[in-house]
Amino acid sequence: MTVNGWLQIALFCAITLLLTRPLGGFLTKVYSGERTFLHPVLAPVERSFYAIAGVRPDRDQSWSAYAIAMLALHVVGFLAAYAVLRLQGALPWNPQGFAGVTPDLALNTAISFLTNTNWQSYGGETTMSYGSQMVALTVQNFLSAATGMALAVALIRGFARKSASGVGNFWADLTRSVLYVLLPACIVLALVYVALGVPQTLQAYASAKTLEGAGQTIALGPVASQLAIKMLGTNGGGFFNANSAHPFENPDALANLIQMVSIFGIGAALTNVFGRMVGDERQGWAILAAMGALFLTGVAVTYWAEAAANPIHVALGVDPSAGNMEGKEVRFGIALSSLFAVITTAASCGAVIAMHDSFSAIGGMIPMINMQLGEVIVGGVGAGLYGMLLFAVVAVFVAGLMVGRTPEYAGKKIESREVKLTMLALLCSPFATLVLLAVAATSAAGLAGLLASGPHGFSEMLYATTSAAANNGSAFAGLTANSPFWNVLLAIGMMIGRFALIVPMLAVAGSLAAKTRVPASAGTFPTHGGLFVGLLIGVVLIVGGLTYFPALSLGPIADALATSAGQTF
Repeated sequence: MTVNGWLQIALFCAITLLLTRPLGGFLTKVYSGERTFLHPVLAPVERSFYAIAGVRPDRDQSWSAYAIAMLALHVVGFLAAYAVLRLQGALPWNPQGFAGVTPDLALNTAISFLTNTNWQSYGGETTMSYGSQMVALTVQNFLSAATGMALAVALIRGFARKSASGVGNFWADLTRSVLYVLLPACIVLALVYVALGVPQTLQAYASAKTLEGAGQTIALGPVASQLAIKMLGTNGGGFFNANSAHPFENPDALANLIQMVSIFGIGAALTNVFGRMVGDERQGWAILAAMGALFLTGVAVTYWAEAAANPIHVALGVDPSAGNMEGKEVRFGIALSSLFAVITTAASCGAVIAMHDSFSAIGGMIPMINMQLGEVIVGGVGAGLYGMLLFAVVAVFVAGLMVGRTPEYAGKKIESREVKLTMLALLCSPFATLVLLAVAATSAAGLAGLLASGPHGFSEMLYATTSAAANNGSAFAGLTANSPFWNVLLAIGMMIGRFALIVPMLAVAGSLAAKTRVPASAGTFPTHGGLFVGLLIGVVLIVGGLTYFPALSLGPIADALATSAGQTF
């Protein structure tokens, strides 16, 4: 570890914190229907959308109606994306003449982008046409991110409102998320990326001759537009197979910094939205503090693990001061590779600038744990906040049991219905991860995809099912997942991890919105101070983390012990 490395980490954290409050204020105005600096231009566009669709933005929906609207959008989105992928050979914007995608891969990819997972069992530049990249994938990047933001605001309204029958209007929340937040920001970001050297073209791939005289095909395409939303919306799907390690997706250190800040920007700001909408910004800062403590711990452990050389390599004469550079972009080095790995798995993004399969056992375990905690360390846009708020419900319930009082959070009493629904939501991801892992580990088709054997091979499978159920999308890269077995298995995990959590979460929002607000009293457990932050972190680690300890013991922990003993498989 170096001082320069820590300075780069500190710079990222400082920029993210500086953006949190002003961006949070802007988002609060957007979702409250208040006027912003974009309204003179975009308000007429918004009203025209509602008129065409027959939507009354001021008409609240119950939590069940909100959920039905959300699910209806995703059914239509899945069918549209699947059709485009299957028919891409006959569709325009296909200068390379790529054929339609196979049924199992189209199923996996459509569900992947629909659920904000962006797991990719394919190489983008050899499989997807420009039309598929733009129409099937980039559009879903916007809609899945906007859905997460809308759902987070619906849960916030559950805490903020009193005696209300609704949690907002899904169509209005979705429209405002895209029109006022994602689209303007992505237009600016895309232009910045183009200025930094990211391609944005519909021309066919370029041909060139190398210095040795051999021919080379250089993949191009509308990269900048997809790159902007893949980071801002914490989607993560790369235009190229190498993702953000590719120089056309990540030209230099400045582009890399912009991308990292984009991943955390909206997720961090939504904690401030929560504080503003419940009438106490300290509540939002407490949530962000818990997220920040878990994030910095993960960065420190990963950076420490990757700064240390592999003991097996040292025994072979490798200089230990070089650290573990295997699988890392030389342009970014160990510090930024470690930071990016923790950011992308803490934020449900899935973009990578280094191959996590080449990390040390401990360094690769931290990104895995980030996902297994429920993607609540900032998390995906919206998804991270509503996941952390569900953990907060459990935390105040535990605190209430300790002192013998009915638990309260943000002025709402937490009763048995909310706790049951919360636990149902929080158990969905571990269920999908571990059940699908068991299926893969006991089937010939699952084991056939492994590159490594022993505990590292087990880690490849564990990472894959974790990434799918957590809607992250990053991979250990050693697993060959483009097979009917893995494509279908991981698609099931993505669906459970996304929608089986959302429906009970919305039920919690509806239940809370119907309650009156309880004024704080001398016996109220304060939820804006250090004690609550510590309790919340403990609940996240115990409820979210210990579930996976046996699986981690068979994978990365056993791998670390074997590596330290010089054992290979």
